[in-house]
Amino acid sequence: MDSDQFPGWHGTTIIGVRKGGKVVIAGDGQVSLGQTVIKGTARKVRRLQVKGADVVAGFAGSTADAFALLERLEKKLEATPGQLQRASVELAKDWRTDKYLQKLEAMLIVSDGTDLFVITGAGDVLEPEHDVTAIGSGGNYALAAGRALMDSDLDAEAIARRAMAIASDICVYTNGNLTVETVGG
Repeated sequence: MDSDQFPGWHGTTIIGVRKGGKVVIAGDGQVSLGQTVIKGTARKVRRLQVKGADVVAGFAGSTADAFALLERLEKKLEATPGQLQRASVELAKDWRTDKYLQKLEAMLIVSDGTDLFVITGAGDVLEPEHDVTAIGSGGNYALAAGRALMDSDLDAEAIARRAMAIASDICVYTNGNLTVETVGG
């Protein structure tokens, strides 16, 4: 959906946490239009279907746009097996330079269990400095909570779940209905 046509649409919160040899990507299920929750059980974290690779991706933004990007990322991974960083950079290059892709409104968090990246339409492939990253409506809340919990005894999944719970307590566009995927370890 074009955000100009539907300016009140709000989406999601996605967090990626790398700790103890594992990466967990978690996302809430809420999609809102203004003050109305349209859906509370959307699934915005998925395993990619790439032969010989175990990659998890979470997305914020337009669902159709995110799926178009995930399909392209799968093709990049097929062309560069086992090289998530290279595939991510190639996707970001295409996204930045292709006139069709430039109109896509979404962000991705991707991981293969070792690497953890945020990919944006501005051509960015960002690896978090503190092994936690987050995107979406409640992303800053989840990021702050996740970073605060990194020094605790909690594992990656517990940190992601707790950070998402905190974000859902603060952000009205985030709920506690989580999809959680673990990769690595």
